[in-house]
Parts: sequence; C-alpha cells; structure tokens
Amino acid sequence: MSRAEMDALGWDSCDVIVVSGDAYIDHPSFGMALVGRLLEAQGFRVGIIAQPDWHSAEPFRALGRPNLFFGVSAGNMDSMVNRYTSDRKIRSEDAYTPDGAADRRPDRAVVVYAQRCREAYPEANVVIGSIEASLRRIAHYDYWSDKVRRSVLPDSKADLLIYGNAERALIALAHRLAAGEPIAQIRDLRGTAFMVPPGWRPGADWAEVDSTDVDTPGPLIRHANPYGEAEGVPPDIPPDGRETQPVRFQPAAARKLDRARTVVRLPSYEQVRDDPVLYAHASRTFHLESNPGNARALAQAHGEGAGRRDVWLNPPPIPLSTPEMDGVYGLPYQRRPHPAYGDAKIPAYEMIRFSINIMRGCFGGCTFCSITEHEGRIIQSRSEASILREIEDLRDRTPGFTGIISDLGGPTANMYRLACKDQRIERACRRLSCVYPDVCENMGTDHGPLIALYRKARAIPGVKRVLIGSGLRYDLAVRAPEYVRELVAHHVGGYLKIAPEHVEPGPLAHMMKPGIGSYDAFKQMFERFSKEAGKEQYLIPYFIAAHPGTTDADMLNLALWLKRNDFRLDQVQTFLPTPMALATTMYHSGRNPLKQVGRQSPKVDTVRAGRQRKLHKAFLRYHDPENWPLLREALRQMGRADLIGNGKKHLVPHFQPAGTGLRQGRAGAATANATERAAGRRPPPGAKIKKKR
Repeated sequence: MSRAEMDALGWDSCDVIVVSGDAYIDHPSFGMALVGRLLEAQGFRVGIIAQPDWHSAEPFRALGRPNLFFGVSAGNMDSMVNRYTSDRKIRSEDAYTPDGAADRRPDRAVVVYAQRCREAYPEANVVIGSIEASLRRIAHYDYWSDKVRRSVLPDSKADLLIYGNAERALIALAHRLAAGEPIAQIRDLRGTAFMVPPGWRPGADWAEVDSTDVDTPGPLIRHANPYGEAEGVPPDIPPDGRETQPVRFQPAAARKLDRARTVVRLPSYEQVRDDPVLYAHASRTFHLESNPGNARALAQAHGEGAGRRDVWLNPPPIPLSTPEMDGVYGLPYQRRPHPAYGDAKIPAYEMIRFSINIMRGCFGGCTFCSITEHEGRIIQSRSEASILREIEDLRDRTPGFTGIISDLGGPTANMYRLACKDQRIERACRRLSCVYPDVCENMGTDHGPLIALYRKARAIPGVKRVLIGSGLRYDLAVRAPEYVRELVAHHVGGYLKIAPEHVEPGPLAHMMKPGIGSYDAFKQMFERFSKEAGKEQYLIPYFIAAHPGTTDADMLNLALWLKRNDFRLDQVQTFLPTPMALATTMYHSGRNPLKQVGRQSPKVDTVRAGRQRKLHKAFLRYHDPENWPLLREALRQMGRADLIGNGKKHLVPHFQPAGTGLRQGRAGAATANATERAAGRRPPPGAKIKKKR
C-alpha cells in the first residue's frame, strides 16, 4: 500500500496496481483481497491504492506506473448505492471505510478512478471491474440522474472491462500482457467487454443477428398462386401439363447459426435512451444471453456518424469448478484490515469478521436483485474440506473470536451444491429463474451436503455455535424438511431472516418470487421444529415497498396481512432501481421484460412519485404514528375509511398522539386531530391512552 512497503519487499515497481473505493481488508469476502492474492499466487507483484483522494491525479502516482495494468474497482458495492438511499439522500455512513466515514469515495467511482489513472500515466493499461462496472457494461438506466447513461466503457476510457467472476480472465490477461501481447489485441477472453470500430468481428466466419427493434406483426398477405390459376385449370396443376417438381427444403440443422460465432446486435445507446420500449426489449435480450452454456456475444453501438463505436461483450465466464473455488479461498489471507488503519473500526469487516463464504451465484432470479447479472445463476460451491479448513484458520488467527461463527452462506443460505440434474439441459436452458413460477423439475434440491457441512462445522474444537445469517430460500427449504429441522435445532440465534417481499400475486409475479403459500408452509414447519427443539424462535420477514407492479391496494392488503399476523416492522426498504436489474427496466420503461416486449405490450404499474413511494413505505409501518396522517388521507381516497378507527379491525386510529405525525407538518397533524375530536373519535387533550406492547 506504500512505497515504504515496496522498499521493504525489495520491489522497484508493481506489476498490477489495484485501485478501490473500499478500505483494504485482506479477507476473502472483499474483491480487492481476492484479486490481489490471486495475482500474487501467479507470481505478480500487486500494489493496492485504497480510497485515494480523487480530486487530483497525484495519489494515483503513489506506487508508480504499473508494469501491466491498473485494475480499477468501485469496491464491494456500487458507489451510488453505497452513497445514496432509495430516496436519493446521502447516507450518513460508509460501511467500507474506517470508522464509517461517509466522504471517502466519489460518485460513479469506476469512471472517476479510471480517468485519474489515465491522467497519472497516459500510457498505462486501465482495466475496470467490480459490481459497478459489471452492472454498467451496456447502456443502462441510472436512477440517481433519472436518465439512460452510456456504457461505463466510453465514459471511463478504459482499455478493457472484466465482468462477473473475473478470476480466469484476470489471470489470462496478466500472463498475456506479461508476455508482451498488446491489450488492444486481447479480444477473446470470456467475461470481458471492450470498444471496437463499427462492423468489427473476431473472424470472417462470424454472423450477426439484428435485434435492434421489436417484432412488429404486419398485415396478412395472401400469396399469389405460383401457377397463375389459369381458367379451367385446378390451381395445383401447372397450366402446361408438365410434371410438378418437388420443392426441396434446406434442413434446419444446416441453417442454424453457430452460437459461438454469432453476435446479437442490441438497440444502440441512442435508441434505448430515446425509446423506453426498445430499452425494455434490449434488457430482455441481454438477460436471455446470460447462460454461459449458450450465450452469444453482444454488441451495442454508441455514438453516431464518424464518432460511432461498438461496445462488444464476450459471453459470460465459465463458472469456477469446486477445486478452483477451493484454490481461490485457500490463499494466504490475513483476515483483517491492513495495519495502516490502526484501531479504526471498519463496519463491513466487523459484520463479516467471523463468517465463511461457502458458495457463489443464485438461480432465484429475483427481478430487483443484481446478483445474477454479476455472479450468474449457476451455483459455484467450495468443498467441505476447504470450508472446514477456513473455520479452523478463523478460529486460530482472527482476534476476538469467541467460538461463534456468524454465518456459513453466500448470496443465499441454502443453495450450496444445488445444481441442474442434467448438464446438457443446464447448458441449453434460457429460463430467467430456476424456481419461478415453481421449482424446475430439473433442479436438484438435495440439502444433504449442507446438513453434513453444518454438523461437521459445529463439531470442530473451539467452535461453540454456527449461526446462519444469509437469507433463506424457503421455497427450496420446504422441500427438505430434514434441513429445516437441522437449521432450527442448531443454527438459529432466536431469529431467522427470510424474504417473502410481498403477499399479493401481482407484485410477486413482477418480482419472480413464490406465492405466500410457500411462506405459510415454511412458517408451520419452522414453528413445529422449534417446538420440538424446545426453543422460542421467530421469523423476521423482509418486504419491499413501491416495487414495480405494485398498486396502493396491494400495499394496503400487505398492511392488513401484517396486522393480522401481528408483525410490526422496524426496518423496511423502498425499491431501489439498480442498473440492469429487470425490475429497474420495469421502473424506467413501464414494460415487463419477463415477457416478449412489443409496442402493444401492457403497461406496468410503477411507483415513481415521492409521495406515493412514502405512502407504500408507510403501509409497511402502519403502526408508526408518524405515518397515520398520510395513511388516513390515502384510505379515504381509496374508499376504505372503514379501516380508520380505534378497534382491532381498524388499521389506523382516529386520534393522533401529541408530537407525532409531523412529517406532514404541524398544521396537518393539528387539523387531523381537530377533525377527529369534533367527530367524537379522538380523546380530549390530556386523556390517558392505554398502550399495547
């Protein structure tokens, strides 16, 4: 991280310099550490510039010019998600910064850092990556500026973008650059994107599929009779009486394009910027080309006339095998922040300090989530032996370990080693989810390996307890009652997080989430096994407000469900449109990319106005007096004033406690109180109100 450390190591230069928006934590949960240790294991000298001051190029010269390339990352999170809430307000804390300081990274950090690297050393190669670059590899809707932005490639001026699981591409790139191959000639790595001139192809035998417009049905045209229909002659007999020659059709196999040598042309940046329907069409096309087993290359034009260039995306990377995953996670991580930070606390590190990552990927396909676009749908699992070794390493080397593992998980808690039953089917599949609308019949749901892992993990000497902190896919868990019994009896610390997200069919369909019946089945199973284990344990459900496809009536029904089930949510989230997510496409375009997109496609209900977004969030916290004035007004407008009252059947009371409801202003709260008091529905000032805990 410094020239002094380079001198101590005897280095005169670095081969690769990683620039990141996060503090440097040498732990396998952080991408910077994974990249650094991986390249180190290949014999390269790696420098780290963590959270540099971006106001000038000087901090980017701290370690000199890299021999091979600058590797630029925004960090573990997208910088805009990191810095702003779903209401576009600045967050007060950055979990990836010492002491949670909130001002140590710029907006759109990948672009800013890459430009500063180029300014510091104009001749150096610049390679961008991380989730921020992955989710911006084509033209995308940017919620924070409320417009469609170009791919991050032309804005950053980077030579290459590596997306998704980058290990293979990163190693190959480093070795080829070290061998003297120019970066502009490295165009065959899977999981990479780059800028090329219009019409560029990797070879002369490549074909292009034009997908720059939606399919538009035309009028039915009656074809003329090829024989002229001469008078008195049946139309199927030639007029001259000669014998008819059979028509020879070309076999379908001969017409089929080689997918490995085919590029799909998406609508250009200018088209998707100006036409929401084409944006939705491009989004659907992009997501259908995401299976490494059958995905084709993609091209998208940026610019017009002489300035036009194409963003070219090679197919996604092949998932890592179990031995490869073991190799990545078995590198000599120190499992702690760099000593340069002293005693400063880094919240993200404190959160994962005693956790173990056992897998990557998610085949759930939830439309509001971007994990699939980054890590893919195919689950990549570590071996049992590798995971157990890391637990022992954590026990022996991590300061403050008390014997409790906070999590064995990943993007989800219970997809470890789950895979398609037939690899041929997996390679050919183009479904967007393996579990929606129901679990695919070809998806294996055996939780046996995960149960065995849990049992061996908690049997390690020095380990008192192993908790599961990752979110659980309960639609998979209900198919494995023995897993639920094991989980409930040994691995729940009183509360278990699950995410039904909603209860109404409309929103759930737009989220690609299972129906609430799956939640009810899991809840019964959870309570039964908790009782068998003699434990009092609770489910903590998560819900999303203002998701595309959600109406005010849907949120009201969710609030009534919460009240019936005696849930009073402390923390709720409003839908945040992240780049390239399918739900973001719905939010921006008003169309549903889960179905074929056309000019006549039905519109999707989208909550965009600030007041309506606040209302949807207020429904989730119906019990909070601060929300009551807004809810009363909405209920009256919806014709549901019958839900306003002081009885158990009502959602919100008539009265307003003093000092509350001020979000609508003091005058609004006072007017509401006066109105309710005049109608005899609110206690007079000073009256005692019995509160129910």
